[in-house]
Amino acid sequence: MPTAPHILIVDDEPNIVMSLEFLMRKSGYQVTIARNGTEALEAIDHTAFDVVLLDIMMPDVDGYQVCRHLRQRPDRTATRVVMLSAKSKEADVQKGYDAGADLYLPKPFSTRQLMEKVRELLPLARSG
Repeated sequence: MPTAPHILIVDDEPNIVMSLEFLMRKSGYQVTIARNGTEALEAIDHTAFDVVLLDIMMPDVDGYQVCRHLRQRPDRTATRVVMLSAKSKEADVQKGYDAGADLYLPKPFSTRQLMEKVRELLPLARSG
C-alpha cells in the first residue's frame, strides 16, 4: 500500500496551522508542522515532503528563503511548494515564483481551493 502523502505546514499563526492540519489529516495526509522558518529548514533537511504549504512572513527566516533552500537540494526536486501569504502585490507573487514556488495563494484563501490545489500538485510530486 502506498504511503500517505506527506505535507509540511509552515506558518507562525497557530489558528492557520490548526485549521490546515485538521483539513490535511482529514484528507488522509501525513502532516508535519513547522512554526517558523528555522523549523522549516530543519524539517526539509530531514524529510522529503510531497507538498510544503509555506507562509512567507515569519519572524526569523522568511518563506522565500525556505523555498530557495528547498530548491537548492537535488534530493528535493519533486517537492511541490504552495506559498500562502497576505502579500498579494504582483511583485510579491513574482518573487514567490522566482524563489521556486509552484503555486502562490494570497491570504485569505478558500480552504476548499487550497485542498483542490494540493490534490492537483500531489501526482506531480509523486511522479518526481
